[in-house]
Amino acid sequence: MALSRTGPNPIPESDGLAYSARNLSTRLVLPVPLRFTGQLSNLVGRRKNKGVCCSSLRKAVSASSTESQEDAPSSFSVCLEEELDHVIRFKMSDFKILNHVSIGLGGRADEVVFEGKVKDSGSPLYNTRVVLRQLSSAQAQRRGKRAIEVLKKLVHRKLLYHSYSMQVHGYISLPANDGGSFILVHGYHGSFSLRHWLQQSDWLPTLEATLALDEESVRKVGEDTTGGPAVSRQLRLIRILMRDLLIGVNYLHSHGLAHTELRLENVHISPIDRHIKVGILGNAADFYEDGSNSVSMDNMDRRQMMIAFDMRCVGFIMAKMVMRELMDPLIFAKFKSFLTKGYDPSCLRELMLEILGRSSPYGNAGLQILDRNWGAGWHLLSLLLATKPSQRIRHPFLCGPRWRVVPSMDIIRWGLGSTAMRISEEYIYRQPQRSRLAHFIDLMEMLNPHPKPKNWLELLPGKWRLLYCTGKHVGLTLRQPPIRVLIGDVHLTVRRASKLKANLSFVSDIGFSVMIGEDWPHDKTGKSGRVQVNSSFALTAGRRLYLKQDKTTEKFSFGPSSNEEALAQKFTGKKWRKILPFKEFPSSLPAAKLAPGDIDVTMNLDDPLNRNIDTARNVLQELRTQVPPEIFDLSKIVCGTYVDSRLLVLRGVNGSALLFTRSFVDRNSSS
Repeated sequence: MALSRTGPNPIPESDGLAYSARNLSTRLVLPVPLRFTGQLSNLVGRRKNKGVCCSSLRKAVSASSTESQEDAPSSFSVCLEEELDHVIRFKMSDFKILNHVSIGLGGRADEVVFEGKVKDSGSPLYNTRVVLRQLSSAQAQRRGKRAIEVLKKLVHRKLLYHSYSMQVHGYISLPANDGGSFILVHGYHGSFSLRHWLQQSDWLPTLEATLALDEESVRKVGEDTTGGPAVSRQLRLIRILMRDLLIGVNYLHSHGLAHTELRLENVHISPIDRHIKVGILGNAADFYEDGSNSVSMDNMDRRQMMIAFDMRCVGFIMAKMVMRELMDPLIFAKFKSFLTKGYDPSCLRELMLEILGRSSPYGNAGLQILDRNWGAGWHLLSLLLATKPSQRIRHPFLCGPRWRVVPSMDIIRWGLGSTAMRISEEYIYRQPQRSRLAHFIDLMEMLNPHPKPKNWLELLPGKWRLLYCTGKHVGLTLRQPPIRVLIGDVHLTVRRASKLKANLSFVSDIGFSVMIGEDWPHDKTGKSGRVQVNSSFALTAGRRLYLKQDKTTEKFSFGPSSNEEALAQKFTGKKWRKILPFKEFPSSLPAAKLAPGDIDVTMNLDDPLNRNIDTARNVLQELRTQVPPEIFDLSKIVCGTYVDSRLLVLRGVNGSALLFTRSFVDRNSSS
């Protein structure tokens, strides 16, 4: 016989037991068999925790999954039999206890876990491997009986219940003179939880073999092939797992239940039916406190909050599956802190690029997966983890070739922005790349979701990082400047002076390094410096006019130019005609007009460069050569043409566009 003990109190030595006091749900321990030689009835009899008689199990679980810490002094009675009459009541003699415990079954501190086989030849479960979960405290026993009550509620759709939840077979209730203990008997679905699977070095091929992926299984997530590169295989596997998980969660929600405890430790993969199991549902909570299906406002709010909580948990599971670096508690704490502070999850990519960088032991497979299909993975993750519960997506089923929820305008904007970001990160801009970037920025401006000044006043404040400028690009490669300056990150910080006025303060922050010596192509270390430009702006409603030049008369008139004419021709096709907010290409579009005020420029240089005025002058001149003029001279910014929670497009007086992404970390800061 064997058991898994996760509580802080050791089992008495006189029973000859070996126990594990580790929390198996938070770290991977080698599956060493735990053996003991005592009688199980003696072990159970030593546990003097008192049972409870629940007259209403529905109220035992709250929406927040909190449990009472007080042990009720009553013992088991007839009402227990009435509540649990739809499952089997076993006896300890019905089982042959195995001499080891699987590592993935580690539970709470008030649970002791056994594995066994049913040896009663008259039982329909004869020779079936099961898990016996001894629940010692009163709240643990309430969890066990709640799991049985949930089975009673879902029994009319037993097939789906067995497919997506651990099968609860029955219970063992010992008399009061043996400690009044309650043992839940449920199905065995493999040795590892999903967390333990992901901690294996060979998790990908092992899980593929466990799920026995074939063309039929991958077709459910919109693909028609198996194998391929590791990133494609990992993406395909995560799609299958997420689809199964979401179906199971939706099954619970459709029956008026919220899981409330969705974690990697509670999710198992059955090698028999190849389905995700979402636990024994011991903490499942009802949407409606009074047990009715009334559509009162209080019930609807409670239902919405509980569904939103479950979907947020699904988002965390997805994030850990895709970016395995989040299995590290320190990295996950930064990830969760970002969301707790109220930052928009649509900007998670910028955060993860900063946290992971190039030092990740897992490479950049997770970032590649989320970047695929026009950043659809980041879009889904941002909807699952949305700050406001009302904004969280409810039940996205991953059934198509992309992680697409609905073919909405929001997804089109997201795809355009994500593609522009990816192209800008390639750094070497040839003419085809520059043309594509300008094209995508034009499309984004056409589909700007927030054209009104009040929207700009809400979304514009914050810190933005410059990604790309459609103007002239001047680098160091083909020039011989008097001093070589390497530009770092360029940030634009916008603050609102007062909530009652439309006045904004802009601060552009340019970090750079001055490289000294002839070995600069190989050694980029140098003396650091920083330039800050401050200015104030008044934001009002305006329009961006499209001017067309007549080549014969050389006169300008209102209408689309050659670039806009190409866009107009593109928009006449079937693909764009259904989604555009206008039927004909307009001569102007709404924009946020920015009227600049005074400008203040400050430059700081490290020693010894700050002692030489000529050096400082040359550095300043080189900065003006490389940096877009709108960043160095903020008065040249005339309007904003696109803004959302993650991207910003500003236009300069010469017509060039500046593409920004919202940022939260300054790599150039000393902190």
